[in-house]
Amino acid sequence: MSTSRYLTVSALTKYIKRKFDADPHLSGVYIKGEISNLKQPSSGHIYFTLKDQKTRISAVMFSSAAGSLKFKPENGMEILLQADVSVFESSGQYQLYVKKMEPDGVGALYLAYEQLKEKLQKEGLFDRNRKRTLPPYPENIGVITSPSGAVIKDIMTTAQRRYPIASIRLYPSSVQGEKAVPSILEALDKAAGDSSLDLLIIGRGGGSIEELWAFNDERIARKIASFPVPVISAVGHETDVTIADFAADLRAPTPTAAAEIAVPHIEEVRERIMSMEVRAHRAVSQQLQNKKQQLKKQTDSIVFRKPEKMIEPHAQNLDRLNERLYRESAMIIQKAEIKRERIHERLIRLNPVNQIERKKNNLERLMDRLENTTAKKVNSGRQRFIQATASLEALSPLKIMNRGYSLVFNESNELIKSSSQVENGDKIKVSLQTADLICSVDKKVERDQDGEN
Repeated sequence: MSTSRYLTVSALTKYIKRKFDADPHLSGVYIKGEISNLKQPSSGHIYFTLKDQKTRISAVMFSSAAGSLKFKPENGMEILLQADVSVFESSGQYQLYVKKMEPDGVGALYLAYEQLKEKLQKEGLFDRNRKRTLPPYPENIGVITSPSGAVIKDIMTTAQRRYPIASIRLYPSSVQGEKAVPSILEALDKAAGDSSLDLLIIGRGGGSIEELWAFNDERIARKIASFPVPVISAVGHETDVTIADFAADLRAPTPTAAAEIAVPHIEEVRERIMSMEVRAHRAVSQQLQNKKQQLKKQTDSIVFRKPEKMIEPHAQNLDRLNERLYRESAMIIQKAEIKRERIHERLIRLNPVNQIERKKNNLERLMDRLENTTAKKVNSGRQRFIQATASLEALSPLKIMNRGYSLVFNESNELIKSSSQVENGDKIKVSLQTADLICSVDKKVERDQDGEN
């Protein structure tokens, strides 16, 4: 069976797409519905699903068309859009290619205005506590507006009439159209660089919301809020309120009213100065009168009339104090003298020379006592030695030997005191006064107690 009659998926999808694109009823279609599944990638394209109670369809708005939106699309928002209906070939799905979009029932500009207002309000950009007080007497006032419009003329005329000493400096800017926003931003930068400015007025005449839209720009609002000096916003008429009005330190209903708010009236200043002069004169006079009364009170006091009365008690008290000082000083000196003498005596006692002299005398006395005691001890010992020597000599066996006695020893050199210590034939030694005799015992003859054999 031949397959040439079969179409590919791509061929069929391209055919259907050409049919969609060629159908004039599917080009520039006006559709309304609710946004869901909203996606906004960094490419700037917007992808979402448009739905009603029964049906839904995919939609895309490319960045070239999305860049002109004045509001921010959100899920659940009812919108009106103009789009082409075509087929996305990759998925074979038909979808809407959106060219224009606006909120259903609310204008796109108004919605964008409300969205930005809510955003900046949440950031605290409109808080009252960050609003600055206007200077009471500004010398240099900057004005950002169109150089050819009636605004600058009204401001200058009003300011010169009310406060001619103020200087008005115009920073020209476009206030309407596509160039308005960059022109206003440039003028704000120039004005911020002028350090002599005391106040800034920014504004334009009335108009539709489209004509005033430049003053609803987020960048302009932030620059106004961070401006170095207070800012008065005077955009449109009294019923026109822009984001710039909320960001400024003060809103004026008209440019003329802004000039009236910015500067005081010269006559009011004169009256204020005159009032201040009167008050200053009255205050000085009152102060002068008070000082005169104080001076009179002081001059009438006893201090000025009889100054000696103030001095005499102090002089008497001074004498008592001097007397007491002298008495107590003398006592202190006396005590110090006694203490000094005691210390002197103690130093004398503790003087090393005196101590050495005393120790030397004590040593000499001790030496004398030692010599006397030693001599006595020696003499006493000598006497005892002589007596002992005499006793020894008297008791010495040698002395006895001089009288004819002798000592007999055995062979062991033991003194023989009894006959039982020797036997016949024993060798004995007989010690005389001058010599020893070696003998032998021939016979031992015993004696009785009476000495008989």
